[in-house]
Amino acid sequence: MSDQANQENFHKDQAREARESQNPELAEIAELSKHGYQCLKENRIEEAEECFARILERDRENNYALVGLGDAARKRGAYRDAVDHYKKCLVYHPGNNYALFGLADCYKALNQYQKAIEIWEQYLLHDNKNITVLTRVADAYRKVRDFRKSKAIYLRVLEMEQDNPYALIGLGHLHYDFKEYKDALGYWQRMVELQGDGVDIRVLTSIGNCFRKLKQFELGVPYFEKALAKEPDNFYALFGLADCYRGSGQQQRSLDFWNKILSKDPRNKVILTRSGDAYRSMEEYDAAADCYQRALNIEFDVYAVLGLAVIARLQGKYQDAIVSLRKLIQNDPKNYRLYLELSQCHLAEGDRQRALEALVDFQRLGIRNVYVQDAVAKLQRG
Repeated sequence: MSDQANQENFHKDQAREARESQNPELAEIAELSKHGYQCLKENRIEEAEECFARILERDRENNYALVGLGDAARKRGAYRDAVDHYKKCLVYHPGNNYALFGLADCYKALNQYQKAIEIWEQYLLHDNKNITVLTRVADAYRKVRDFRKSKAIYLRVLEMEQDNPYALIGLGHLHYDFKEYKDALGYWQRMVELQGDGVDIRVLTSIGNCFRKLKQFELGVPYFEKALAKEPDNFYALFGLADCYRGSGQQQRSLDFWNKILSKDPRNKVILTRSGDAYRSMEEYDAAADCYQRALNIEFDVYAVLGLAVIARLQGKYQDAIVSLRKLIQNDPKNYRLYLELSQCHLAEGDRQRALEALVDFQRLGIRNVYVQDAVAKLQRG
């Protein structure tokens, strides 16, 4: 049920009540309510609130006015005020579906998903086949990372309405959140089959991200390109393409897209470090160092400092790199990349024992890491 359908049904109910009662005052209240909801529909929020306030002057328990004020506050983004109006309605009219629906949506907007679930489940006691509410409940369970309940409700929606887009998209996000990228792909690709060129850009970037996570970079590229064709400056499409080209070793192409992002957002330190990495891979060390330094001028960034240390090692400045890396390890002792780079620095100096000790220091933390294990095994083999 959309807000618009919610409102239309609401004053249909009230108009019916007014007709049945043949009470002039009720008829006048019904007209005020109808005008208030029309104002809401046209985003004339203040005028709508005036109508509902006038109703409450005559009938302080009027459910239409209380819900109307809740809807108006929700439209303004004043979710806590909206909660108060809906709760007041429910005090006078327990089980009012419209108040329950609005209250649950407010809790969702406030990221209070467990509360939203409780309210929607109350709603479903009155209307257990409402697909809009069922998908909202499934979304909320996904947000609180209850995979089983979320999936069960999405699948229930698909049983009621085959290929429901909200359920398909929700199932995609659910599996993606739990790193089940192949399953996520199936649901999102079904959306492409159903909607073709009209599919939402977010579905395209989500599919691209699945392939990126699966390290099937060449399969992700076409989806990000389709997204860019729809929206040339879309951050997620630009980022996805850059990362796919980075993953497939095409550093110059990745740099083209990192730089496109930076042309719009020059103070994005994450992208600056990625650009630095690309320049470093291309052995353009001055350009790389410039990117890392620009990132550090914005805010401390461990990967910018790490990038500078790698450049120092590659330029034979081993002690500079080692000092920098040891400081980083003090601040971020569980970051395995720092130990691997420190080991590389000692190895470059010809000190195999210290290279091994750097990796063993990480293992003493009790963290299992395949890259560190492989590096230790390689050093021990001699």
